[in-house]
Amino acid sequence: MTEAILLVGGKGTRLRPLTVHTPKPMVPAAGVPFLTHQLARARAAGVDHIVLATSYLAEVFEPHFGDGSALGLHIEYVTETEPLGTGGAIRNVASRLRSGPDEPVLIFNGDILTGLDIPALVTTHEESGADVSLHLTKVTDPRAFGLVPTDGTGRVQAFLEKPQTPEEIVTDQINAGAYVFRRSVIDTIPVGRPVSVERETFPDLLASGAHLQGMVDSTYWLDLGTPQAFVRGSADLVLGRAPSPAIPGRCGDRLILPTATVAPDAKLTGGTVVGEHAVIGEGARVDGSTILAGAVVEPNAVITDSLIGADARVGARTILAGAVIGDGAMVGADNELRDGVRVWCGAELPAGSVRFSSDQ
Repeated sequence: MTEAILLVGGKGTRLRPLTVHTPKPMVPAAGVPFLTHQLARARAAGVDHIVLATSYLAEVFEPHFGDGSALGLHIEYVTETEPLGTGGAIRNVASRLRSGPDEPVLIFNGDILTGLDIPALVTTHEESGADVSLHLTKVTDPRAFGLVPTDGTGRVQAFLEKPQTPEEIVTDQINAGAYVFRRSVIDTIPVGRPVSVERETFPDLLASGAHLQGMVDSTYWLDLGTPQAFVRGSADLVLGRAPSPAIPGRCGDRLILPTATVAPDAKLTGGTVVGEHAVIGEGARVDGSTILAGAVVEPNAVITDSLIGADARVGARTILAGAVIGDGAMVGADNELRDGVRVWCGAELPAGSVRFSSDQ
């Protein structure tokens, strides 16, 4: 396997306001756009040709990655004029593939952080003779996911979308969002209309007698669809819990990019990232958080499990816990924001205007 399709067209609505100006795969995680980690892992697995299936803010990708040569890749870009879903996006880029009809093509989603053993998935695909092979992972509570029961040989038996009752939960195996397709199978996906691989392509293939193989790989796996998950994923990359060859520095308790300024007595822990030209003031404490480029954290602010957007400002003594501050937003001094609050891009919050506890 030497080529792959990477699905990066989603609007990232669950991640807003992070995705107001930036497509989801380009939001920085551990110091670089999240997509960089996926591209680097694909390259490490032997992939040298990748087609990016783009849609939302498609113009952002090529200026950053160019032809992919800096990563040892050849990257092509195909933009959807209308949203086509996962299956439709795969079919829409098929003309750019070079593989022969029986050769494997890797396909993965642009919002999954995983330690998947990609060569093992390809080997499983080839040795089983499957038409499509799926990465499966096990989760404690599968109700938010699509279940994929398999037989004793790993052959897929069914696709069960988001079960709600105990009787419906027949397995803890879920579709983890990475696949190997036999090249000829891609050409069977309908052209020019929205298609979901999860709800249409895979069930139809199964009904037609095609061989779909599952491979359970329960290494690190995280869907970065929410701000809280994205912040955690970035921290896990810095801490070394999630693997990536693209981290711009050594794994450890914090990652400070070269042009950032951090006060000597500021305390950064838990996989915190401080982006280019960002400033962390005296006495500030930042744990498990991402501070994007040009942001300013003023003295004695306390930030936990939060993301501060590019060029945003957090005032002195302000407390953030599980918060997202959009690009260019200004949060004044002595505020207290908690529990999933999202401050929109460019918004201004006056000093001392929001608290979850007494000001005394």
